[in-house]
Amino acid sequence: MDLSRAAAEALDAADPLAAFRGRFVGAREDGLLYLDGNSLGRMPVQTPAALAWVVEEEWARGLVRSWPSWIGAATRVGDLLAEGVLGARPGEVLMGDSTTVDLYKLLVAAADARPGRDVLVCCADDFPTDRYVVAGVAQARGMTVREVPADVDEGLDPAVLAAALDKRVAVVVLSAVAYRSGALADVAAVTAAARDAGALVVWDLSHAAGAVPVDLAANGVDLAVGCTYKYLNGGPGAPAFLYVRRELQERLRQPIWGWFGQRDQFAMGPAYDPVPGIERFAVGTPPVLALAAVEVGARLVAEAGVDRLAAKGRALGELVVALADAWLAPHGVALASPRDPARRGAHVTLAHPRAWQLTQALVDRGVVPDFRTPDRVRFGPAPLYTRFVDVWDAMACLRDVLASGAHEGYPTVRARVT
Repeated sequence: MDLSRAAAEALDAADPLAAFRGRFVGAREDGLLYLDGNSLGRMPVQTPAALAWVVEEEWARGLVRSWPSWIGAATRVGDLLAEGVLGARPGEVLMGDSTTVDLYKLLVAAADARPGRDVLVCCADDFPTDRYVVAGVAQARGMTVREVPADVDEGLDPAVLAAALDKRVAVVVLSAVAYRSGALADVAAVTAAARDAGALVVWDLSHAAGAVPVDLAANGVDLAVGCTYKYLNGGPGAPAFLYVRRELQERLRQPIWGWFGQRDQFAMGPAYDPVPGIERFAVGTPPVLALAAVEVGARLVAEAGVDRLAAKGRALGELVVALADAWLAPHGVALASPRDPARRGAHVTLAHPRAWQLTQALVDRGVVPDFRTPDRVRFGPAPLYTRFVDVWDAMACLRDVLASGAHEGYPTVRARVT
């Protein structure tokens, strides 16, 4: 592999997604080497105008008369995600609440659908909020949590998971892409194995949606949740989405009974009677302003095409790995993600004993990755707007920091990171 900067420039010149870079604020002119798109995506150029329209026209002038266009926003944007990003059918994806709340709703509904089973399974190295929700639901219901061990770099071994599945397991909660290492799960195989054991799986797609194909319908997925502020560029605190396979919807009843999930919500009836479709998983008023931002980001991803984004994401990741092997390994840096690109999502993680200090030194030099415990620097080059030369320059900066020892002057105290 040619590791010259000229080779990276040639890859950019041939990139079929190159034009999308100009559709994000600052991507061309701020000079920032932003490699943290797996935490928070850049803002699309169209987002301020979309928000302004809702604020200045629909809210300021339309007032309550704008509710006919707002009330269906959660399903309208959900359908956009279903078709353009998630490989699902219309009426299977709903926007609203946070990933944590959506996970709680689906986990409780799924556990109720498996009476007589008293075990919830999750991965010991999964994102904390997922494990916390599983533990909280188990405690409230008198169930047992079965945490499956996983290699922090290579991810979950399917054989280890299979050994944890038995007739006691009601629900399995797993991430399609591991948040720390980027390890990619075999969604279809895991879903089938759980189904054979009589269990349901709730997939967390937060590090997958908009970066790798998830093909929910083709993979037989029953339930999923995910955020929209990473590769979908919906903005900080953007609402999450949940997915429920159409054939399963009327068999599940989620635990938070709100009037937006009611069959005839404006009848203001005395008893809760959930609407038959995906709307039964709604709770309260949709976050109209936030959904306007999510819609812009989702349309960009759909226009680019998830398959093309995944191909570029793999290529960007391969460049990170190749440069790390050539330049950084002599300085004690090790790959902390699967080496096989077919087993990785769109981010790559590197391990070093001074990872926290290295991250701070990079940020001070205009390179933005992020830090993950215990000793990881995580690089998330979002394929919609990250160039190959950005990756080259960022790795060159890290090489120079290591060679000069510039990171040694940074404190070991770790600030709060998200």
